[in-house]
Amino acid sequence: MKMIQNDYNKNYPLNESARYMKLVIFLLSFFALFIISGCSTVDIKSTDIIDVTQVHDDIPEAELLDVGIRIFDPGLDNIDQLEDDELVFPEIRIAETSYFPYLLMEALQSSSAWGAVRVVPAKHDSVDVLVKGHIVRSDGEHMVVNIKVSDSSGRQWFSQSYSHKTSRYAYDQKGLYKNDPFQNIYHLIANDLIKYRQQLSSEQLISLRAISELKFARSFAPQVFSAHLNQDETGIYQINRLPAENDPMLEKVRTIRDRDYLFIDTLQAYYGNYAKEMKSPYLQWRRESYNEVLAMRNMTKRARNQKMAGAAALIAGILGAGNANGSVRAASVIAVSGGAYVIKAGFDRESEAQIHLDALQELGDSLEASIESHIIELEDRTVTLTGTVENQYQQWRDILKEIYQVNTGTE
Repeated sequence: MKMIQNDYNKNYPLNESARYMKLVIFLLSFFALFIISGCSTVDIKSTDIIDVTQVHDDIPEAELLDVGIRIFDPGLDNIDQLEDDELVFPEIRIAETSYFPYLLMEALQSSSAWGAVRVVPAKHDSVDVLVKGHIVRSDGEHMVVNIKVSDSSGRQWFSQSYSHKTSRYAYDQKGLYKNDPFQNIYHLIANDLIKYRQQLSSEQLISLRAISELKFARSFAPQVFSAHLNQDETGIYQINRLPAENDPMLEKVRTIRDRDYLFIDTLQAYYGNYAKEMKSPYLQWRRESYNEVLAMRNMTKRARNQKMAGAAALIAGILGAGNANGSVRAASVIAVSGGAYVIKAGFDRESEAQIHLDALQELGDSLEASIESHIIELEDRTVTLTGTVENQYQQWRDILKEIYQVNTGTE
């Protein structure tokens, strides 16, 4: 009987209507499975923190390198070229440019491997080790930063991209998870810095400190200190000769440098207050951003898949609409109607995704309103410094040059 049935199918294949219905059912079933599979997500449950390498040996003071961490680049130059699922709010990025360096500073300080570790303005470059950062991505779920490290001689230590994708457990509102959701990034950077420093000899460490001092001195008195440094064709600085320890001009420069450190240390209090005030609203924004990013991505993916499934059904319906067979035409009408409905549902989900995006924008605006700039006041004298931190530092350097010129009688 089974053989007879097979022979019958070979000699009398399925009629046109049945074949068309099978095609429609296959297409709709395929895209239904595609939609379901496209909505699956993977949660990262690990919240393990990488420890910062601790240096327990006593490092001679002459070999303790000072580290300056510049305010990060917000990464807004190519904002129009980002992927559709990358959310960037300029006001948030601007806030992060000072917040991230402060957290990195805390990580470096915890290693006991360095001298003074400070967050410094962009124009401050007379420091033993300089760290520059560029924010590539930061949306509450995924953080990517590019880090470049160089020393006072101009030699680049390393250039590295650091990435971390956090989990919902990092935003536990019960307070069980105390660390920053992206703490591992700061710890990895700190450990890489220590690895490179450990490769340097005592002579190299001492030389870097001397170069930093001479570069600062040269910026105030180039006619006196330029001959002490030489820069080769690759841009690397080398010491030609050192000034005498009791050189009166060097002593005056050191006094000016102490004042500059005073200002930079004052900035640390500013950045510390900034980070403290920012922490609560920013963590709340990150928590909400994490949820909104996942929700919006899910809605966008479902909308795209639904529109694809609807388009397939429409195509199948249109192909069968001109067929003379009545049952085929009826099936095509059903396919067209069903495809149109699925496409409409896809656009509806796109609208829901836009709602999530608007919610993120409101969160960003509220964070921007909660962060205010500060006026710097010095202990030894009252100086009115206005504008951004960068502007204030430039004004301070101008004041230092005036002080140096008065003390040395130079122009």
